[in-house]
Amino acid sequence: MNSNNNIQTNLILRAKQGDETALECLYNDYCKAMYSICLKMINVKEDAEDVLHDAFVIAFKNLHQLKNEIQFGGWLKRITINECIRHCKKKLIYTSLQDEQFNDVQENETPWWQNVNINLLYTAIDKLPDGCKQIFYLYAVENFGHKEIATSLNIKEGTSKSQYHRAKKLLKEQLLNNIKNG
Repeated sequence: MNSNNNIQTNLILRAKQGDETALECLYNDYCKAMYSICLKMINVKEDAEDVLHDAFVIAFKNLHQLKNEIQFGGWLKRITINECIRHCKKKLIYTSLQDEQFNDVQENETPWWQNVNINLLYTAIDKLPDGCKQIFYLYAVENFGHKEIATSLNIKEGTSKSQYHRAKKLLKEQLLNNIKNG
């Protein structure tokens, strides 16, 4: 175990005991990354801030459940994503496209967006309709499967697939327009 892991383990053990300074350090260490996730999934600054707050409250309240202190970052990320999903479930309506509109979906396709400038890609993702954006983000960035997305959002798996397909199509159109016009 390297010294960074020892420091983090010590910090989390202190936080589990209610040490306010340790909790504040954990918040400061992780808030930017978690806020970035919230903004990407929610896209409304005030709502993202509320969800970030809720995620940290949940994490700190349940810190005693964390069995391996080294896994804190991944555990917090999962809580944050789940809070984003919970928030969006209240606001978004997901619609399934007709089967013929996405029958060319290939589950094992090469992720073409990995070759696109990351800033251009995130700008294009931000312009997607909310349902498409959230499903694209969960599937393509966070590596959720369509079944897991469907279960999390309480939608049909086909709806997740159709929204993902629609997101890819819209992203390609936006990126091609940027190339033509830029």
